[in-house]
Amino acid sequence: MSDQQNPYSDKEKPKNPLAGVAGFGVTFGTMFKKRTTEQYPEEPKQTALRFHGRHQLNRHPDGLEKCVGCELCAWACPADAIYVEGADNTDEERYSPGERYGRVYQINYLRCILCGLCIEACPTRALTMTNEFELADDSRAKLIYTKEELLAGLTEGMVDSPHSIFPGMTAKDYYEGRVTAAAPGTVPQQRGGQAKAEDAQDAQDAQDGGAA
Repeated sequence: MSDQQNPYSDKEKPKNPLAGVAGFGVTFGTMFKKRTTEQYPEEPKQTALRFHGRHQLNRHPDGLEKCVGCELCAWACPADAIYVEGADNTDEERYSPGERYGRVYQINYLRCILCGLCIEACPTRALTMTNEFELADDSRAKLIYTKEELLAGLTEGMVDSPHSIFPGMTAKDYYEGRVTAAAPGTVPQQRGGQAKAEDAQDAQDAQDGGAA
């Protein structure tokens, strides 16, 4: 190869003998700067407003759950960290304004990479991310968060689910923000009846399958 074609020919070599170590200028300049020491955990670290921390399952203003059990968050998760089981609401046991709700919701933080794709996939804004980042624990089992651990707490005007829908309102009214608090006289419904019925149906289906 001729000198004209060779990009590393002697004619094009740098004249400055320090050019080879010029890239270390940033390193040497940083070495003599004053170190910053964070007093953590005595002084909690301040995170950005849109920090991707622990997830939260949100509620409507009257306390009903926003999750409809569609499982889109589980499908969007690249780490397969989310597990969802949906179920049908009934008039006797209603957890969300729509037809279905998330009966089982789990996030495995041993797998979760906090990327936020599940948040983008949620059609009802039921799943958001908080600023909580202290997720370390002494047991692998404790890092699998259940629905009870992820569900947002109750605030003023809310009644814990399950309970009846606001009189005269539909699921669309809820998502359009027309419900601002629980209706006067709203009381929680009894839990467990629907779950027992579903478990009994599953057992019957398994028995029928075995007989076949």
